[in-house]
Amino acid sequence: MTLALLGLHLAVTGVLLPRLLAGSARLQARPALGAALWLALMASFTVALVLAGHHAVEPAAHEPAGLLGLLGPIGLLPHLETTGPVLPHTHDWWLLAAAGAVLAALVAAVGVRAGRARRRHRAVLDVVAVRDRRWGALVLEHAHPTVYCLPGRRSRVVLSRGALRLLDERQLAAAVAHEHGHIRGRHHLFRLPADTFALLFGPLPLARLGRSEVALLLEMAADDAALAKVSRGELASALCALATSGGTPGGTLAVASTGVLARVRRLARPGSGRRRRPVWWLGLLTLPALPYLLACAPHP
Repeated sequence: MTLALLGLHLAVTGVLLPRLLAGSARLQARPALGAALWLALMASFTVALVLAGHHAVEPAAHEPAGLLGLLGPIGLLPHLETTGPVLPHTHDWWLLAAAGAVLAALVAAVGVRAGRARRRHRAVLDVVAVRDRRWGALVLEHAHPTVYCLPGRRSRVVLSRGALRLLDERQLAAAVAHEHGHIRGRHHLFRLPADTFALLFGPLPLARLGRSEVALLLEMAADDAALAKVSRGELASALCALATSGGTPGGTLAVASTGVLARVRRLARPGSGRRRRPVWWLGLLTLPALPYLLACAPHP
């Protein structure tokens, strides 16, 4: 029964929900919350997969004791009396801790690799680019129009000479504000878990769709940050002007690199960027723990 519940959870989070949530206008209205939901689904899928593997190897190792069996041994309900010599599921925490340590190491490895690429790119830019104090950015002598940022501790916003020729003053202000939104929001850190999950579970809908949706939602979050300084029309026109600029260097975040059409449509809709509710964030925090509760739930 436990394996069946965990298998159902894996199917729902790994296949069904990603297909239902991809392109959701409700998530796009609250892009930071939407990106957090995708990451919470990835965490929940990973916890369920680890527990399913554990129960498949040792199907009779524990007697399910419900939520009380989980809370009592870890000290939340110290008065709870146990029914046997082994406290139900308490010794499973080491498994989750070990799996979490392995996943954290993988995320860190992906982050180190991306950080090295950014440092190499930054070193080249500091030599060949010219600082523009007006825009607070580096200007690259290149005819191809592009605007992007190098996130991290020594962040950079980069404008090409082609972008300076293509965009007017307000469009440039919108593009630069968008990039500063990425830097202030530390969006590159949110992309690391999604990139790592996609590396591990590439064909899975949650990995394939989740990676692209997280990237799109973070672009929309940066759009919302830019709207504090520029109008929707100015940002949309800058997006459209840069939409044909092509690819950007690895490890960067570009103003018109992802989902331009969806972002322009969103900017044209009234009411985008609604206020977030704390109760939804609380729900996201409990989602990764759901597989453990399923594994602990009493059943026949």
